[in-house]
Amino acid sequence: MNKNTIEQLFKKHENDFDIENPGSNHRERFLNKLNKQGELQLIKVGKQRRRLWKPLIGVAASVILLVTLFIGSQQDSSYRELASVSPKMAETEDFFTLTIAEELSKIKNEDSPKTQALIQDTMARMKILEEDYESLKIDLTESGDDSRVIYAMISNFQNRIDILKNALEQIENIKQLNNSSHETSTTI
Repeated sequence: MNKNTIEQLFKKHENDFDIENPGSNHRERFLNKLNKQGELQLIKVGKQRRRLWKPLIGVAASVILLVTLFIGSQQDSSYRELASVSPKMAETEDFFTLTIAEELSKIKNEDSPKTQALIQDTMARMKILEEDYESLKIDLTESGDDSRVIYAMISNFQNRIDILKNALEQIENIKQLNNSSHETSTTI
């Protein structure tokens, strides 16, 4: 379109343009109408969503349950615990696990700025031993209850307990050194 055609178009429709100003409450009426339409649409959409979610939740729960069972069965078949060897080994494993948990809680209770480095080092060493124990569980499965692997698993538990007890002794030494240095500084 060229310029002359546009001007002719405007002249032709000059009286058709709406040049009046809207009323003072036009905006409020418009927003109210818009809100009412939006509420109706939200209600309709909400009802449809509820109808769709009920069956989907059941399907999702079923899928999650199946995946969990599958993963759980895969983990059980991938390696064996020390407790699976015999009832006596189950008691041994329970004893070591309980003792380690108790020692860990004692160490966590002793956490302070002065002992933090020692505790972090202890936890790093514990993590290494736990990773070793995981590989020993795989070895136990592959070896078919080899007594050397069982002995290595028990030794791993004992090493973890020794590390924790040693850390607790060092924490006590740190506390005693702090107390003696505090007493010396207060008496001088």
